[in-house]
Amino acid sequence: MNTLRIRRTVLAVTAAAVLPIALAACSSDNGAGSKDKASDASSAAAKPTTSSDTGGDMNTMAKPFGPACTAVPKDGKGSFDGMAKDPVATAASNNPALSTLVTAVKKAGLVDTLNSAKNITVFAPTNDAFNKIPKAQLDKVLADKAMLTKILTGHVVGQKIAPKQLADGSFETLAKNKLTTAGSGESYMVDDSAKVVCGNVQTANATVYIIDTVLLPKS
Repeated sequence: MNTLRIRRTVLAVTAAAVLPIALAACSSDNGAGSKDKASDASSAAAKPTTSSDTGGDMNTMAKPFGPACTAVPKDGKGSFDGMAKDPVATAASNNPALSTLVTAVKKAGLVDTLNSAKNITVFAPTNDAFNKIPKAQLDKVLADKAMLTKILTGHVVGQKIAPKQLADGSFETLAKNKLTTAGSGESYMVDDSAKVVCGNVQTANATVYIIDTVLLPKS
């Protein structure tokens, strides 16, 4: 009987000693897990939103600028929203102020070239810009496909140019000549001869700057 009582007493003491240790261990594990979860949640909440998360692009979101922009139709295919849906040659054909340019592009066989290009910039002369060229000289240029192609591709840059890049820019055209830009705010000159009259017009594949003078090759 005495031996049995002693064994029971030892077991009771051992259990009493082990149980608090086990409970303390469980409590410590649960606390650490809760802290880890809280830390993860806090980190996720603190993560900043970047422009890539929102898909924002400030260059393409900027509005067209310049005095001639007021003449652009408010709706339809020739409006800013309409032109943004079409590739550049097609978009230009819907703008009455660019009809001479469109005729020249067709004569040079450049419609498909311009429409299929990716991320280009076009400096587009208005009808009035072409009218500055003496008629005999203009007729001669329009009849010479090689010369016409050189002139027109001299108005195209193989990259999209944001307005801020025009402040002091130098760009190689598809004709392999250099085109320079200068200015600030909403006032820019191209090659020291042409003024941007409606800038940052977006089409499906290009940024367009409408200019008031044709950029002729320097002799």
